[in-house]
Amino acid sequence: MKLKLFIGFIALALLSFSFAEKGDDEKLIGVWQPSDGRSYIKIDKIGSKFFGRVVWMKEPNDEKGEPRLDINNPDESLRSTPLKGYRILKDMVYNAEDGLWEDGSIYDPKNGTTYNCKMVLKADNQLEVRGYVGTALFGRTDVWTRLVKKEK
Repeated sequence: MKLKLFIGFIALALLSFSFAEKGDDEKLIGVWQPSDGRSYIKIDKIGSKFFGRVVWMKEPNDEKGEPRLDINNPDESLRSTPLKGYRILKDMVYNAEDGLWEDGSIYDPKNGTTYNCKMVLKADNQLEVRGYVGTALFGRTDVWTRLVKKEK
């Protein structure tokens, strides 16, 4: 009897947690598609920071049929790392006062460069991602679109 009660309590807690309203900081969590449409990036919260990894690629394999690797990484020991699953977005922190995520970095596997990063949610399904060097003045902005599950 106690086991059934315990399982029921856990199920209720999980159910209420799943329907809880996300805080402003957690609105970033989900799967996003950069504007070039060549990949999907899944953003999760780990502790108090946000991270994003490649979960889908339009061309996951190279011309030899092997998984695409991080061949442009400046660290030679990482050049044999597959890009699918690679964490390209790191250590983003939500700034509630300004309504943005900042103080993290974004990695561009096309050129092997890591940039400072800040992100602003422009709409529920549009995220403005800015990678920059030094100050945010010198950089590039891309708009990512949230992938939304289709209703059946």
